[in-house]
Amino acid sequence: MADTAFQKQYRQEYIAGFESGESPLRMSVTTEFVRKGNTAEFLVADSGGAEASTRGVNGLIPARADNLSQKTATLVEWHDLVRKTSFNVFASQGDQKRIMQDTTLKVMNRKIDADIITELATGTNDTGAAATGSLTLVTKAIGILGLAKVPVQEIDNMWGLISPAMYTYFMRDTTFTSRDYVDMAPLAGGPLKRVLRWAGVNWLVHPDVPGVGTNAEKCFVYHRSAIGHACDKDTLASVVGYDEEQDYSYARTTCFMGSELLQNGGVCVINHDGSAIVAS
Repeated sequence: MADTAFQKQYRQEYIAGFESGESPLRMSVTTEFVRKGNTAEFLVADSGGAEASTRGVNGLIPARADNLSQKTATLVEWHDLVRKTSFNVFASQGDQKRIMQDTTLKVMNRKIDADIITELATGTNDTGAAATGSLTLVTKAIGILGLAKVPVQEIDNMWGLISPAMYTYFMRDTTFTSRDYVDMAPLAGGPLKRVLRWAGVNWLVHPDVPGVGTNAEKCFVYHRSAIGHACDKDTLASVVGYDEEQDYSYARTTCFMGSELLQNGGVCVINHDGSAIVAS
């Protein structure tokens, strides 16, 4: 006969599993609020590389036309729906209704970032053979953009999207960690910031860049005006409800959105080797 009867205690406050659930990329691109329709037109305008001219022999100043290019972002409806019966809500540990709402929001935020990353990955300018993260690699990417006449001096508009592996290599670079070069030294402790400014670029670390964790990661340096993202904010929905007939609760998020590469010259793909930063 057993002389013990151990009791289990179940914590009712749930612990969120590890998954990306925010959308930091929207702050780094050109956004448009769509009120109606399934497409958003972004106008890219420049002189077409025109040069100043003198008067012609007829005494008239030669006229020219501006170079106008319309880029279309096609909006697609995206949904995430999670459903649980009332018995499952009743019998399960934790606040199941809150869990449904939290997880469905994370799913949609990941889709927003994935939509933008897909367009970044269509950029055709890159740094060449894959290498590990360094100031040399970063400045090469910035130089490629500068040669494409991208205003790289506009620090607030210059963004970098890197993998956790590339961030790890940055952390080993004195110019990234020393207060002699940056306002906040990452190794000094203190509050963490989502955006890290270094080498004239605002860096975002993201676990879902293409090829993450391999020797063929694709990270990016880009100008805000290179990528457009359109979203119908009025129909952006996060609803929680209950169906009396079938006795279940549900949570749903819905978003109509689309992204588009506006200027190929404004994106440089950094081919990065992150294969060494993996679990043994």
